[in-house]
Amino acid sequence: MYRIPFSRVNWITSSFLIGTALIALIGVPIYIIKQGFDWFQFAMFFVFLCATMMSITVGYHRLFSHIAFKAKMPVRLFTLIFGAWAFENSCLDWASDHRRHHKHVDHDDDPYDISKGFFWAHIGWLLFKLNPVPPMDNVNDLRKDKLVMWQHRWVHLIGLSGLIIPAIMSFCWNSYMGKDAWQGALGGFLIAGVLRVVVAQHCTFFINSLCHTVGRQPYSTKHSARDSAIMAFLTFGEGYHNYHHEFQHDYRNGVKPWQWDPSKWTIWTLSKFGLADSLRRVPDGKILLAEMREARRRAQLRLEEIHSSGPSVCQLASASVHEVIEKLSSNYHELEKAVADRVQLSREKMNDWQTETRQLIRELGRIRPVSTTP
Repeated sequence: MYRIPFSRVNWITSSFLIGTALIALIGVPIYIIKQGFDWFQFAMFFVFLCATMMSITVGYHRLFSHIAFKAKMPVRLFTLIFGAWAFENSCLDWASDHRRHHKHVDHDDDPYDISKGFFWAHIGWLLFKLNPVPPMDNVNDLRKDKLVMWQHRWVHLIGLSGLIIPAIMSFCWNSYMGKDAWQGALGGFLIAGVLRVVVAQHCTFFINSLCHTVGRQPYSTKHSARDSAIMAFLTFGEGYHNYHHEFQHDYRNGVKPWQWDPSKWTIWTLSKFGLADSLRRVPDGKILLAEMREARRRAQLRLEEIHSSGPSVCQLASASVHEVIEKLSSNYHELEKAVADRVQLSREKMNDWQTETRQLIRELGRIRPVSTTP
């Protein structure tokens, strides 16, 4: 029988995570049923949720953890304040854990290692103390940042303001509208405060759990990270996790033009207003090489599967897969040489290769071995 290791329970964190979840699941519905829907409180919920989530994705993640771009003081201050409102620890701690996750993904030194189970990757690593406690020797660059260290010292007080300010705003709004001010304060605290925190946290946690369990792996299968368009929508673009693990220093996660990545668009927009610069992006050739490499690997696996089916399997399927592999290999080597020689490829040529790669993958999926025995 499994026994909870109470000596390792992080009681403060566990109490907060479980307590806020229960308030959100029980307290918020009761309040809405008794007091009714208030558009002002839900408008605050939406605005503050966007500010909180964008501060995690744009600030904590892409700016401070990966240095995918540089930002001016107003952007850094904004993301540090609203990032603290998520109650996901200080930026310094968050970045240290995340850098360790990328360095040791799917292994013991990964703080939210998915191989230890979905629950562990999602929230278990927070409920229990990591043993041994990992050193914070990978954020020395952030220790030199005065704003980061200021937030690290005052993160809990800043976070509490994210519960108090919505309550004060709702109190003032209800007073202005001639409604019960204290009921408004309670609603602001519950909906734009606690509910917002719980939603923001679990959307973030699902990147560690769900995006290492379900989804596509178009760039690499060397790690468990997966792309999920649904999670990208819920996390402002963070769901394209397979790409991110393969090219972690790119300021974009949704690298394709049609992929939902508001964080990428925000960073680009900030750069146009002079509030961000040094945006790092992986060359299109390297991205396409990764896609071709993975497509070729899948084709090889498909060929092995057909060969293992026995001599009674029609050779036509094997020949078809061989043809796909040859086309993929030819394109791959041509692109690889161009990238190595730093040859400037036209956008049209890149699009043609990309389109053909997708067509070959679809063709591979349609190939079915057929038995030749009567």
